[in-house]
Amino acid sequence: MSSPFYVAPEQQMKDRADFARKGIARGRSVVVLQYADGICMVAENRSQTLHKISEIYDRIGFAAVGRYNEFENLRIAGIRHADMRGYAYDRADVTGRGLANAYAQLLGTIFSSGGEKPYEVELIVAELGVTADRDEIYRLTYDGSVADESNYAVMGGATEAIGAVVAEGYHDGIGLDDAVRLAVHALGSDGTEHRSLEVDSLEVALLDRTRITPRKFRRLGDRALAEILGHSS
Repeated sequence: MSSPFYVAPEQQMKDRADFARKGIARGRSVVVLQYADGICMVAENRSQTLHKISEIYDRIGFAAVGRYNEFENLRIAGIRHADMRGYAYDRADVTGRGLANAYAQLLGTIFSSGGEKPYEVELIVAELGVTADRDEIYRLTYDGSVADESNYAVMGGATEAIGAVVAEGYHDGIGLDDAVRLAVHALGSDGTEHRSLEVDSLEVALLDRTRITPRKFRRLGDRALAEILGHSS
């Protein structure tokens, strides 16, 4: 009688992590950064219907890279979590930190389970504060790890190269136009040769502190984005 094949837990976790990282690396990156009046989220996304950036709640935005069906399921779960908490308690009780913790528990459970494959996703949960010093950006990885990022966060394929460009060009109080241009320039610097990204290959959304409505999320349309980037519309 043959004995069952044994894999050490450490090796199993390493294999699952490598699997998830390879899947994420195939996706195009996302840059999220603070600007003077809010938080800007910029993704390279050639689809006009499948969004990588979305609204979760009044002041909370969501960005993701990896397998679309997996992070779309997480987005919907986040909206349900926020709606239920806001309905049962108060809208002010729905926070980015609480949502990030819920995602971390879910991703960590899936990653540690031997019964299903790990999610090939990375997420960013961003919450707009009343003032800039109260803005929050949380980055979550496939294994449920959470990082509280300052000023900006990058996730996806060429994270190091893109992050280096953002770090070089970023400064406190950066304006919206400069923030968008910096993010787009950084996304085009993900390889050995710089790529010029056109408006139709970008997805840009904001958590805008200047909006007078409770919901602070808004998307930048092609015309507004073209004006910022200096492209003809």
